[in-house]
Amino acid sequence: MKRIALIGMPNAGKSTLFNRMSGASAKVANWPGVTVDLLSAKLLLAGEMAELVDLPGIYDLHGFSDDEQVVRHFLCNNSIDLIILVANATQVDRQLTLALQVKSLGLPAVLLLNMSDEAKKLGITIDNEKLGDELGYPTALLSAKYGQGYGEAYQLIEKELRQSQATPAISLEKDFAVDQELEDKLDQLVRHSVDVPVQTSHTLTEKIDKITLHPWLGLPLFFATMYMMFEAVYTIGAPLQDSVAWLLEGFRDLALVPLLSALPPLLNSFLLEGVFDGVATVASFVPVIVLFFLFMAIIEDSGYLSRAAFLMDSLMTRLGLDGRSFVMLLMGFGCNVPALMGTRTMRSRGLRLLTMLVIPFSLCSARLQVFVFMTTALFSPEHAPIVLFSLYLMTFITVIITALIFKGKFNSQEPFALELPPYRFPTGRQMVLRGWHEVRHFLRRATKFITIGVVLVWILTHMPFGVEPASAASWSGWIGEFMSPVLSPAGINPELTVALIFGFVAKEIVIGALAVIYGLEGSSLMQGIAQQIDWVQAYSFMLFTLLYTPCLATIATLRSESKSDWYSLLAVVWPLSLAWAISTAFYQAARFLGY
Repeated sequence: MKRIALIGMPNAGKSTLFNRMSGASAKVANWPGVTVDLLSAKLLLAGEMAELVDLPGIYDLHGFSDDEQVVRHFLCNNSIDLIILVANATQVDRQLTLALQVKSLGLPAVLLLNMSDEAKKLGITIDNEKLGDELGYPTALLSAKYGQGYGEAYQLIEKELRQSQATPAISLEKDFAVDQELEDKLDQLVRHSVDVPVQTSHTLTEKIDKITLHPWLGLPLFFATMYMMFEAVYTIGAPLQDSVAWLLEGFRDLALVPLLSALPPLLNSFLLEGVFDGVATVASFVPVIVLFFLFMAIIEDSGYLSRAAFLMDSLMTRLGLDGRSFVMLLMGFGCNVPALMGTRTMRSRGLRLLTMLVIPFSLCSARLQVFVFMTTALFSPEHAPIVLFSLYLMTFITVIITALIFKGKFNSQEPFALELPPYRFPTGRQMVLRGWHEVRHFLRRATKFITIGVVLVWILTHMPFGVEPASAASWSGWIGEFMSPVLSPAGINPELTVALIFGFVAKEIVIGALAVIYGLEGSSLMQGIAQQIDWVQAYSFMLFTLLYTPCLATIATLRSESKSDWYSLLAVVWPLSLAWAISTAFYQAARFLGY
């Protein structure tokens, strides 16, 4: 099987091209350094199967940040049949350095000048044929986002793949940083093949930035935007969630109950109250999660998060972090794992470790399911979005607390540099791929963690044989009572305690666990919980869920990225301690005030 490597500078559109070629759902976002892991896909090219590998974005081959070393390691340890060099056509004078470095190594490649639509609007003219002749690589203009020129680029890739032969692993001992020949060649290529107006300007971007980057209005506007996003997610998502829950409840009552009625009572209970109720309750929140990621896709891909990072850099610097830390924190709103891996773009180990320590406080999509469920059950439609937004703000409060406490332990002197791309609106195709990616991610977890989790919860609530399910005599009751002295000061009852324990494996299990523990699902579960706890207990429970020990996947990633056992232990113990302290303080203060 032939191997093709996608290489380019950050924000050149590699992942967009990867998605278009493979139909996969690689993460695409409009800020430098998003692609930090090796994504691969198999596709039919030139009449045979080929493996397409999306490498991290790098500025040149002599760098030594973690993501740059990933590319160097890949080139030094893998045979490659073809390299697809993706360059931003609006910055062609800067982007060709990488192409020249690849050329000097004798690697087979094609050059795709992406974002040609933006270059045309800016008045930049590129003679791609002349550029290709002088560079020695076939060259094509392309807009991976809209598909303009994609057919020609695809044919060019197939043609070169037929002619190319696999090159063995190479050595990268050469010091590109002092290679004056490359600089001279770059000047020659741009002078002969590229016509750039004396002044280029993204007029619309500049007008918007006057508002979004305003020293006084910028941050309030950003937080207002995020609040409106949560308002939209709840307002649109809640009815959709109710509809899915109604359909699943109807399927249960009309189809599953009659079908399983002949089974022994214990097996019937296991399948209905254990497996189906648990998974179905979680599944009903898929529309909310899809909406959340669609809105986040718009904010991310538009380039707005880069502006937020710029605005937050001054504050983050005082905390021992920088603007990139803020971007990774926001990435954690989707899932903590890729956000943690995104810290590879940071050269300073101290900065990386401190950033990784605060990322798990992000209100990830798994926690969002829990919060939408609890706010719907305990709060009015008018108050629910405000409650969600307050939890979002709590993310930043705990990040500030953590950074102030530990910044002396993790020092960094690395300067912060961030490119502000022009504003772009994601295409419908990108948004659909994003939504499908999240649904697929949920289905994978549903068949693994969630199903296993709810089965284990059912066992705990129904064992030993003969006891009333979820009673104090059951195994879950024993666990809840054992943990009661620790969590009761925070207003967390034994039933919620058991759900939190399983949330340590994956936060998606929490709602499914509650469905099994209470023997209810959907709206019935909400009503059952609302009868047992009040809003103070519910909010304390949500605070604890937001802050306590991250899931196993996050902990495994923290260990892998930090390569430190003591740091991994800190990343477990500190959030757990902070969660207990804050939720207990809130609960006791609320009760003292008479709530």
